[in-house]
Amino acid sequence: MSSAAHRFALRVTALRGALAGLCGGLLLVGATLAQAAEYRSIAPSFAILYNAPTERARKMFIAPHGMPVERILDLDGWTKIRDAEGDLSWVATQALSDRRTVVVTAVRTSILAAMSDAATLTATADKGVWFDMTVPAQAGWVGVRHQDGTAGYVRSAEVWGD
Repeated sequence: MSSAAHRFALRVTALRGALAGLCGGLLLVGATLAQAAEYRSIAPSFAILYNAPTERARKMFIAPHGMPVERILDLDGWTKIRDAEGDLSWVATQALSDRRTVVVTAVRTSILAAMSDAATLTATADKGVWFDMTVPAQAGWVGVRHQDGTAGYVRSAEVWGD
């Protein structure tokens, strides 16, 4: 192999190593972001969700007040979000609140008076019902309060947004 060919082979090997390191770093960042889910809720009476970060984009959905969403990415006054169904869309950042809400994902869940399966049953809630989160997830339970005043604990595996 000529010295020019040898130098070229070394450069290609170095570039491959650099690209591998960059890709590995990006995967690590992606994994870190995936582990640190940030949940918000829709703040105004409703918000329009778009397929791109502009009001000229296609309107995808009208999200009602209190709907829990996962914050994925912020970009120039817009936030990419994921809903409980896993759908991605964009919303004006100002339409989001730090208020934490959860939505029932099980067919039906029990709202109990304490963080225990043996606790007194307060109420039941069907899939799609939203609650304000009063106590963050701990030991497999989330504290919740419905707008009608019903409060208690639900299994964190049966709600989304915690």
